Amino acid sequence: MSRHLVVTADDVGLHPGMTQGALEAHERGIVTACSVLAGGRDFPRTVELLRDRPSLAVGVHLALVGGRPLSPAAKVQSLVTRDGVFLPGFGAFLRRYYAGRIHLDEVDRELRLQIEALLGAGLAVRHANGHQHLHVLPRVYEAVLRLADEYGIGFVRTPMDRQPRRVPLARRLAVFLLSRFGKAAHRRAQHHPRLRAGDATIGIAEAGHLTCERITELLPMVEGLTELVCHPGVDERAIAAEFPWGYEWEIETRTLCDPALRRAIREAGITLVSPAELPIS
Repeated sequence: MSRHLVVTADDVGLHPGMTQGALEAHERGIVTACSVLAGGRDFPRTVELLRDRPSLAVGVHLALVGGRPLSPAAKVQSLVTRDGVFLPGFGAFLRRYYAGRIHLDEVDRELRLQIEALLGAGLAVRHANGHQHLHVLPRVYEAVLRLADEYGIGFVRTPMDRQPRRVPLARRLAVFLLSRFGKAAHRRAQHHPRLRAGDATIGIAEAGHLTCERITELLPMVEGLTELVCHPGVDERAIAAEFPWGYEWEIETRTLCDPALRRAIREAGITLVSPAELPIS
């Protein structure tokens, strides 16, 4: 079986440090793709930087939590708080989703605007995924598939994470449940002739804490088309002041730029690929 690896830097456009980390990890390292938040405060600057880097495949990081919607709040009331901002995180969203209080027409409206923001800025949108992976919730995924087909987006992340045993149990369980949604999404994606779905992901279980040693441990789990999800960044103190997630953004940047990691990938018989290069199957 062939072994191909897409390496995607998430959260580009959310903060200048995240954007810069992704660009460095592409120019000096192994990152082949980036996921852009159209509602991120660094989005205007990010667009200008990405236009000059056609070798970095741009995707949309579809957001339904955190920050503000691109839609007027009155048009997406099921997605926002009384203050007109998105719900704070996946837990609040899941509670509203399973209570039947998320309106799918509003999801479609908001995600469409996010895709069109990238296209309108002159960026080719090659792939899609979701902030906090909410795009794989069944009814949300229906909208994502429709939009991917409509806008010619050829690759959508299916988070089916393969993880080492040393990941803490609580995190392992959370990622296991996410992978159940990912497997269901993968089965549905296979029925779309113009969409390529990955066979697995790595890196989600250890989000924000990837080192050269940890990624090397994950390489034997790469089969078929696998996606490594990563979060590089620079100016970590400034990022952490706004986003107290406990991530080690600068360590991930150095890791992804480490020549030893590129050698390990090559010696494992794995080929780095971009979503823009993928055949549809």
